[in-house]
Amino acid sequence: MSVLQITAGPFVFSARFEENLAPRTCATFRQHLPFASRIIHVRWSGEAVWIPLGEQDFGLSFENPTSYPAPGAIILYPGGISETEILLAYGAVRFASKAGQLAGNHFATITTGLDKLGDMGRLTLWSGAQPIRFEIA
Repeated sequence: MSVLQITAGPFVFSARFEENLAPRTCATFRQHLPFASRIIHVRWSGEAVWIPLGEQDFGLSFENPTSYPAPGAIILYPGGISETEILLAYGAVRFASKAGQLAGNHFATITTGLDKLGDMGRLTLWSGAQPIRFEIA
């Protein structure tokens, strides 16, 4: 099993893929690695950052969906009633959009650096968009 390295602003985290729970989402995301973008703070969901992906279609349906990702959970919303997005929870989250509550595919979980998640979230909230990069460690 490979380890996913996530660099968000000045913070570096390691994560594991949730291969048994979301195998299609993991395989699809792997095809897009390395994946670089910018994170912004969520608008409706609570304590999380997200990557808006607009109309990007990963060809996925729902697997291992959650509306309440725990801190360190990374979810991919495959689109539908709201735009496609990746969300990284750093605190209490009820995943939602302007259309209401959503559920996304929990496909990875941060395993190291959990004590820095709040700092990453607050930096994004107060200082704006931060670069983020996902790659195999």
